[in-house]
Amino acid sequence: MKIFSFNNTYSSLPTELFHNTIPEQKENPQMVLFNNSLAAELNINTESINKNMLTNILCGNTLPEQSTPIAQAYSGHQFGQYTVLGDGRAILLGEHITQKNKRVDIQLKGSGITPYSRRGDGKATLSSMIREYIYSEAIHFLNIPTTRSLSVVSASTPAYREQPHKSAVLCRIADSHIRVGTFQYARNFCTHETLQALLNYTIKRHFPEIINHEIAALSLLKLVMDKQIDLIVNWMRVGFIHGVMNTDNMLVSGETIDYGPCAFMNTYNPSTVFSSIDEYGRYAYENQPGIAIWNITRFAESLLPLINSNNNIAIEKAKEILNSYESIFKNKFLTMMFHKIGITSPEKEDNQLLGKLTSLIEKHKADFTNTFVQLMYPEIELNECFKQQEFKVWITNWKKRVGDNPCVLKTMKLNNPVFIARTHLVENAITELSQNNNNEPFNTLMSALEKPYTLNMNYHNIMNPPNEAFDNSYKTYCGT
Repeated sequence: MKIFSFNNTYSSLPTELFHNTIPEQKENPQMVLFNNSLAAELNINTESINKNMLTNILCGNTLPEQSTPIAQAYSGHQFGQYTVLGDGRAILLGEHITQKNKRVDIQLKGSGITPYSRRGDGKATLSSMIREYIYSEAIHFLNIPTTRSLSVVSASTPAYREQPHKSAVLCRIADSHIRVGTFQYARNFCTHETLQALLNYTIKRHFPEIINHEIAALSLLKLVMDKQIDLIVNWMRVGFIHGVMNTDNMLVSGETIDYGPCAFMNTYNPSTVFSSIDEYGRYAYENQPGIAIWNITRFAESLLPLINSNNNIAIEKAKEILNSYESIFKNKFLTMMFHKIGITSPEKEDNQLLGKLTSLIEKHKADFTNTFVQLMYPEIELNECFKQQEFKVWITNWKKRVGDNPCVLKTMKLNNPVFIARTHLVENAITELSQNNNNEPFNTLMSALEKPYTLNMNYHNIMNPPNEAFDNSYKTYCGT
């Protein structure tokens, strides 16, 4: 039965970059979640196939027509340490072509052991796959580039993480799974010809406009850097903390990938960390811009032989690109923050206005999202600290600055979500769905997250942050 319109090209690259790998068979697969709207958007054919067959395809038990399943090779810096990696629990079924001629990867995550599994079991826990489904869809509806989740299928075979957990397979959709770590792997372990082939393929697939550039590798570096700047600025706009910004988790397409130790910040604190293993705050909210340029520099190192055969010349040319990062990021970040308070043409004095607000919400431990919601909808009292004299003075000064211009509120509504995937609500939805087979909390949360910029008081409880004790102690795990 043809469910996908596969046209597979990655497997035409040198075999150093992947292994042909068949998913493991799963016992008693059960469809837990299926994203009907995404399936329709991508013209994935589910109408002419029964649920049992669909479930078996989406867990890897049955290979769809024209599938060429592979596990991709890559490496990466994990918390600064270089490691040889690869798809240790994921298999790319193929590249699906939509009716609009858009090419997307169809990947099964948690599909079993591959040649890159090392000591892993190749499985994923049900709870971690539900988490990825929630967060990837939340990020998508916030209009931020991301991989997406088509389905979650559970299996009776357990995944062992200190103790047995229910296992599951997630079907992940991505523009591609080409990572900074893919280029690192090709540079360090493959031939020059393979590195060149990977460059040519990446440009043809994602950036065809630079195919004929004199130094295509340099143009690619600039485009990838720009996409990462936009991505990080958008994460910070909504208070999102990725939590594991390793180079293997940075896609050259500019999509968000890997929703392990991630969360949205509640109380505004730039040093917020949610990852249980990030003891030193490497991937804290405020450190994400610095980590991004660190990762992009590793990408540049991988491209050096393709920039110029003379390494010193190649380094200097790459530096010209990398040295522009700080000013570009600063300008885009400030523009974003000004938009959050409705200012589209900032003046010099506005820097002080913005700086005062961030210092106030940090001092009073205000909720980041609700601070801007209450500025847009002052009739909704979400932050007690707004009653403080300091806030009253700031609001008076802000109102003098923005005046009665209707564009102010319009700009704010485009940049400030009302609803985010609150940590306590995500955990409750995961627990109820994975342990009690109760999908009501999940459905309610997702209904709000699908329209995050629209005020809907039917979901007012979703606007409430967790209590301080929960927020201070909350930790997330990578799930492997």
